[in-house]
Amino acid sequence: MILNEKISAQLPAWRERIRVLAKEHADVVVDTVTIGEVVGGMRDTKSLYTDISYVDPSEGIRFRGMTIPETLKALPKARGSKMPMVGGLYYLLMVGEVPSKEQAMEVDEEWGKRAELPDYLYKMLKAMPRETHPMTLFSQAVLALQNESVFAKRYHEGMKKEEYWEAALEDSLNLTAKLPMIAAFIYRLKYFNETKKLKWNPKQDYGMNFARMMKVSDKKGYAELARLYFIIHSDHESGNASAHAMHLAGSTLSDAYYSFSASLNALVGPLHGLANQECLGWLLQVRKQFGGNPSRDELYKFAWDTLNSGKVIPGYGHGVLRVIDPRFTAQLEFARKRFPDDELLRLAEMVLDVVPQVLKEQGKAKSPAPNVDAISGTLQYYYGVREFDFYTVLFGVGRALGVTSNYVWARALGQPIERPKSMTTKMLEEIVQEAAQPL
Repeated sequence: MILNEKISAQLPAWRERIRVLAKEHADVVVDTVTIGEVVGGMRDTKSLYTDISYVDPSEGIRFRGMTIPETLKALPKARGSKMPMVGGLYYLLMVGEVPSKEQAMEVDEEWGKRAELPDYLYKMLKAMPRETHPMTLFSQAVLALQNESVFAKRYHEGMKKEEYWEAALEDSLNLTAKLPMIAAFIYRLKYFNETKKLKWNPKQDYGMNFARMMKVSDKKGYAELARLYFIIHSDHESGNASAHAMHLAGSTLSDAYYSFSASLNALVGPLHGLANQECLGWLLQVRKQFGGNPSRDELYKFAWDTLNSGKVIPGYGHGVLRVIDPRFTAQLEFARKRFPDDELLRLAEMVLDVVPQVLKEQGKAKSPAPNVDAISGTLQYYYGVREFDFYTVLFGVGRALGVTSNYVWARALGQPIERPKSMTTKMLEEIVQEAAQPL
C-alpha cells in the first residue's frame, strides 16, 4: 500500500530527529517549558490544578490532604465493616470535609434513589456481540445514558454559568449511582450469559450492593474488598490519562456522560488501567513456570529473564512515587488479615522481596517499588473474579468517584477550555540551533 510504503521510508529519519531532541537537547527552553517536556509527553509539567487529590512522592496519594491510611481510618464505616463507606469517600472528595456516619449514609441513600437502569440500556448491552470487550460495553453504557443528562438539557435551556456545577453534580450523582449495577450486569451477562435485571437494595451500602450483584464468591469479605478497591482507585491527581481525558472533554462543556466515556477509553490503555490484569498475568506465569511458588533464587532468575527478554515486570515503578504505593500496602494488609496462606498472595509477597532488588541492580527504574496494580488482581482472583479483562471495569467504577468530583469543581470554578499550543519538529530544531549560537 502506497501510504505504508511512504511512511516507512520516512520513519528512520524522523525517529532520529526526535531522538536527538529528546536525548541531546531536552533542557533547551521553549517559552516556559523545555524540549524534553514537549517531546516527552508533558510528564511532570505543572499545568493543572485540583484540590481533590495530590500525589506526594514520599507519602503517596492524598485525598483532600489526607493520606490513604488517614482516609481509611477517618471515614465512617459501614455497619459491621472495617472498611469505610464509599459514600463517605465521595462526600470527602466533593465537600473537602470528613463526613459523619449520617452524612455518608445520606450519600449512599441518594445513590439508591438513582441507581435503577433504564430498559433500553439492558437491551443495548444484550444486543452486543458476546466477544465484545467489557470496557467497550461499559463505555457504551455510559454513553447510552447521556440522553438523561441534566447538564445538557439545562444548558440548551439557557442555564447560567454560575449554575453549571449544580447540573454537573446531578449528572455525577446519577452516573456514579448506576455504575456498580452496570458493571455487575456486564459481568453476569458476558461471562455467565445471565440477562436478569438487577435491583439495588436500599438497606445496603454501595460496596455491599456491588458485591451482592456480582455473585462471585462464597468467601466472606468481597463487599469489604469492593469498598477498599473503589476508594483507593478513586482519584490520582488530574494529570493521569483517565482523569485528564475527562478534564479535557469536560472543559469543552461536554456533560459528565460524554466526559466519563472519554475517561474510560483512556483508562483501558495498557499503559494505564489495563496494567492490573498484566500484573496478575505475570504472577500466574511465574506460578505455572515453577508448578507453584518458586524459591527465591528461581524468582530472582525469572525476573532477570523477563527484563533481559526486553519485557518489563508489570506493577513495579511509578511516575511520581519514590516509595511503596500506600494503595499497594492497604491491599496487602487487607489480604494478610483475611487469607494469609493463599498461594498467590505468598507469591506476591516474594515478588515484593525480590523484584525491587532486581530493578535496582538493573538501574533503569526511577522507583523500583510496587504500585497499586501489583497486587489488586491477586485480591480479585482470590474472591473468584478471574476474568482478567474485567479488572479495568472495576477500576473504572472507582475512578468515577474522583473524576466526577473534579468535574463538578471545574464547572463550579469556571475552569476554561483546555487548549495547549503545538509546534513542528522543525520549529524545535530551530530553537535548538538558536540556543547554540554564541551571544
